[in-house]
Amino acid sequence: MAKLSDPITILKGIGPSKAKQFAALNIFTLQDLICHFPRGYEDRTKIHLISQLVPDTPACFRAVVMGTPRTGHIRKGLDITRVQVADSSARLNLTFFNNRFAAQQLQYGEEYIFYGSVSGDYGGYGMTNPVFEKPDAEPVTTRRVLPIYPLTAGLNNAAVLRAVAQALSLCDPPAEILPEEIRQQYGILGADRAYFAIHQPSSMEEAELAKKRLVFEEFFVFSAGLALMRAAKDGKRVQPYRDLELSPFYDRLPFRLTGDQQKAIGEILTDFASGAPMNRLVQGDVGSGKTMVAAAAMYCAVKNGAQAALMAPTEILAQQHYASLSKLFAPLNVETVLLTGSMTPKQKQAVRSRISQGTAQVVIGTHALLSDTTEFAKLGLVVTDEQHRFGVAQRSRLSGKGDAPHLLVMSATPIPRTLALLMYGDLDVSVIAELPPGREPVDTFLVNESYRARLNGFIRRQVAEGHQCFVVCPAVEENEELGVKAASVWADTLQKTVFPDLRISLIHGQMKSAEKEAAMAAFARNEADVLVATTVIEVGVDVPNATLMVIEDADRFGLSQLHQLRGRVGRGGSKSYCVLVSHSRNPESLMRLKALCKTTDGFRIAQEDLRLRGPGDFFGSRQSGLPAFRVANLSMDLETLRNAQAASARWIDTQGAADTPEAAALRQRIGELFRRAEGTMN
Repeated sequence: MAKLSDPITILKGIGPSKAKQFAALNIFTLQDLICHFPRGYEDRTKIHLISQLVPDTPACFRAVVMGTPRTGHIRKGLDITRVQVADSSARLNLTFFNNRFAAQQLQYGEEYIFYGSVSGDYGGYGMTNPVFEKPDAEPVTTRRVLPIYPLTAGLNNAAVLRAVAQALSLCDPPAEILPEEIRQQYGILGADRAYFAIHQPSSMEEAELAKKRLVFEEFFVFSAGLALMRAAKDGKRVQPYRDLELSPFYDRLPFRLTGDQQKAIGEILTDFASGAPMNRLVQGDVGSGKTMVAAAAMYCAVKNGAQAALMAPTEILAQQHYASLSKLFAPLNVETVLLTGSMTPKQKQAVRSRISQGTAQVVIGTHALLSDTTEFAKLGLVVTDEQHRFGVAQRSRLSGKGDAPHLLVMSATPIPRTLALLMYGDLDVSVIAELPPGREPVDTFLVNESYRARLNGFIRRQVAEGHQCFVVCPAVEENEELGVKAASVWADTLQKTVFPDLRISLIHGQMKSAEKEAAMAAFARNEADVLVATTVIEVGVDVPNATLMVIEDADRFGLSQLHQLRGRVGRGGSKSYCVLVSHSRNPESLMRLKALCKTTDGFRIAQEDLRLRGPGDFFGSRQSGLPAFRVANLSMDLETLRNAQAASARWIDTQGAADTPEAAALRQRIGELFRRAEGTMN
C-alpha cells in the first residue's frame, strides 16, 4: 500500500512533465489528488434510442457501426473521419476531427455505447466527436456518473480520472475524523465510503451524499479549529487594566463620538478589565469611525503600561493611520512609530530598536510587523485594520509577539453573518451602524457608454466647483482578452484628449510604494483634479475634497468592493456622487449594479454579493483570509454550516482533549487547513 504523503509521480503515466501540470492545481501528493474533488457530474447512466436524442443535449445511446470509417485529409493539420451508426429507431452520422483512434477502433457491424450531442449537420442531424466504449468494457466514459474536475492547461478530464482511480486503488483515503454519533445524527457517510463515492459514485444520489459528507467535514474542521483557538484563549488570564479613564483622549477630539462608537469603546473597556484576553471584531460600514474606537483602545493600553500595534494591509493606509494617530497622540505624550517594508534597513533597525526597548508605545505598520526581527517589549494590544486582508494565522502570528495580548479586529467591509461566523468565529462582535453627523449618502447612478459626453461634463463641473474626482479602472495595462479599461492608458487618454486643461494623475498597484504614496499625498493636497486608479484606493484613502467616484467596467467588480470604492467619496461636507459605467448586457450583472444604486446599506449589499458571487469574489480578492474550501459553498450550504458548527462546539466540550485516533486525526487536519489558508495569503 502507498501512503497519502507519497508523490503523484509513483502513479503510472505521471512523469515530470505531467506532474508540473498537476502542480498547477496544487496537486503534489496522493492526498492532494484524492482531495481534488469534482466540480460537477454528468449522468451518463441512462441509455437512449437515437430517435430520442435531443439537439445540444448530451446523452448515451447504443448503436451498431453501419460501414467502415473513412478518413479524409482536408488540409494541413485537419483530418476528418466519418461513419454512420444505427439502432432500431434511426440512423446517425458521426464525424471525428483529427481522431485516427476512432477510425481504428470502430469496426463495421460491431456495437458500441456512444456519448455526445446531436446537432444540425448539412440539413440532417449528426454528432461530432462522441466518446465511445464497447458494451462489455468497464464503464469509463459511458454508462456511469462521470465526475467533471477542475482542470488546467494540458490536463484533460480523462487524465485526472485515471490518476484518481489509481490513487484510490493504491492507498487508503484520509482518516475518519467525525465521531460516529455525529455521523448518525446528521446522516453523514463514513470517510471510506465518502472519499470513494465523491470520485466514483454509483448514482447521482450517492454523489450528493458524498458531497454532503465532505462539505460537513470542511466546515466541521474549520469550526473546530476556531473553537479550539477560542478555548485556548478563554483559558488564559492576563493582568486586568485598572486605569480606564479616557477623558484626556476625548478632550483632544474635535468632535463628539456617536452612540455606537461609545458603546463599542465601552465593550472594549469591559474586556480590558475582565482579566481575560480580549478577542473582538469592530465591524462598521465605510466612514462609521472605527479608527477612533481603535485609537481609544490603544490609548487605554498605553495608559496601563502596554504597547499597542496596528497592522494595516497597505503602506498607504499605514501611512495615513500614522499621520492621523501620531498627531492625535503627541499631545497625550504617547510615542507613535511607523514600520513598513519600503523603509531602508537603517530606518527599520532604528524603529525596531525603539519597539524592543519599549520607548515606542504605539506601533503602526504593514506585514513588516510580522517579521521575526520585530520584537516588542510589552505588547498588550493588537489591532488589525481591514481584517479580511489578513488570515487567522497572520493575526495569530502578530499576537504571538506578546504574552496573550488583547486583539481588536476592524473591518469596514460589511460581512454577512454566515461569512462572519467562519472568518471571525473566535471573536466577539461590536457593530457600528451609526454614521457620524454630517455624512450624507452618496447618490449612485448606472450608465453605459452613450452617457460618456454627459459624464465628462459632470466631471468638469465638479472640478470647476473646486472638488476632485476618482476614476477607477479594473486593470493596470491593456489586455485584449479582458477588453476592459486600463488605468495607465485611460489616464493618458483623459490628459491628452478629454481634459487637457485639467490635472490628471495615476496610481496603481504595480507602482513602487514610494510612488504610490507620493501620488496619493499629492491628490490629498489638491495637486491633481482627477486621480485615475485601480482598486489600490479601495480602503483607507481619505480625501474629503473628493466628491465624485467614477468606476469603469463596474460589472467586473463585486458589489461589496464597489461599495468600498464608493465610500472613498462623501467624506467631506459636500454632496457626493458615484457613477458606475458598464457595457454589460448580462441581466444578472445589470441587476447587481442596479441594486447598488438603490441602497447604501453595506450589510444588505454584502449579503446579495455573497449570494450571487460567493466568498471568493466577495472581497474582490483571493486574499480574504478564508480557507480554500474544496467542496463547500458558503452561499449554498448554509444548513450544513450551521449543523457542522453546532457539532464541532459539542465535540470541543465533550471530546476536545480526548486522546483518541479521531481526535488526533482532527487536530492534524485543523493544522493542515490553517497552514493552507495562511499559504494563500503570502
